[in-house]
Amino acid sequence: MSGLGLVLHPTRDVTEVVGIIERWATRHHKTLMVREEDQHRVPSCVVPVPAAEVAARADALISIGGDGTMLGALRSAILDPKPVLGVHLGRLGFLVEVEPPALPEALSRLLSKDFTLESHACLACDVCGDDIVAFNDIALVRQPGSGFVTATLAVDGQKYGYYRADAVVVSTPIGSTAYSYAAGGPLISPAADAVVITPSAPMSGISRSVVLSPDEKIRLELNPQSSAVVVEMDGLVFRDAATEGTVDISYRRNAGLVVRFDRLRYQERNQLKMSLLDLPFLPDQLRELLPKELQNAANQEFPPRC
Repeated sequence: MSGLGLVLHPTRDVTEVVGIIERWATRHHKTLMVREEDQHRVPSCVVPVPAAEVAARADALISIGGDGTMLGALRSAILDPKPVLGVHLGRLGFLVEVEPPALPEALSRLLSKDFTLESHACLACDVCGDDIVAFNDIALVRQPGSGFVTATLAVDGQKYGYYRADAVVVSTPIGSTAYSYAAGGPLISPAADAVVITPSAPMSGISRSVVLSPDEKIRLELNPQSSAVVVEMDGLVFRDAATEGTVDISYRRNAGLVVRFDRLRYQERNQLKMSLLDLPFLPDQLRELLPKELQNAANQEFPPRC
């Protein structure tokens, strides 16, 4: 492994984390790369390259931020998936594993290939001839004050009904904890292969989530009476004010690779985050996530039940 690409949160201060990586890279004689527009945010020894070339030239990517930054790193490597190591600067991330203090050890383990790779699927989408991908979700969202999204759903060429709602969200399993969940959709295990379609604030037509096989082809066709629609990809606006056309969506396996060092601990952290949403812990489960010294104190004050 000779070159690492840095993917930076667009607005947060990444100076401390980049400094840790730069010092490690200097000691191990590794090249660091960053896209040209981020050159002013990193030390001069980090090589600026065109944005489209960072993933292509790197052996692995280091995402510094939260889940949004991680999704951007995965999308940047869609043509040639590279391992992505996530360093956490976010608030409630489900993809990112490493905290800044643990970064030097994580980088050394990355170098020695002491890790596992977690494969992620994406949604491949054709919007009026433009190919895009999303690892969380693709959403058709109404423009404020312009009525409702009205679209017909077809699965494998068979029409099943229509939506009339504020938005229609198509998500992957990892995306089920994002926009789809906020719209009332189900939480899907990241180990599952599935596509979830969830309407947000439905007024008529299909009003509940639909879970489909990853092998089924999805088409959403805007109806003539639909309001102007914004097409979002992982929360980013891709097409604004669309008033006609179709959105064809398919599921693509093994589209992204995420570095994992401690899968069990990562799952425990995510379970804690899920408990903040909709799946509360049992008291004894919460106790097990405490640091050892706090566990001992809690056991003395409140002995665990047999």
